[in-house]
Amino acid sequence: MTTATWNGVVIAESDDIVTVEGNAYFPREAVREDVLRPSDHHTVCPWKGTASYFDLEVEGQVNKDAVWFYPTPKDAAKEIQGRVAFWRGVQVR
Repeated sequence: MTTATWNGVVIAESDDIVTVEGNAYFPREAVREDVLRPSDHHTVCPWKGTASYFDLEVEGQVNKDAVWFYPTPKDAAKEIQGRVAFWRGVQVR
C-alpha cells in the first residue's frame, strides 16, 4: 500500500499507483476530500498538458498548491487521467 502523508496525517493511500517522472499518481478517489481546498494555480507541461492544483489543509495548517492533477491530459499522459500527485513536503511511501 502506497501512502501520502503530511504533518503526520495520511491524506491518501492506494495500491493502484501510476508513476510518471518519479511522481506517484494516486487515484482521485484514494485522496481524503476533507483535506483538499481549491486553488487557482495552474502550470503547463509540454507533454502532459495544463495542471491544476489543490491546497492541503490538515489540522489548521495549509500547504499551498501541494496537490496537482491534469483534468484533461494530453494523449501521451492519458494514464494519469483522474489521478493526483503530491509535493511540497508530502511524504509518499
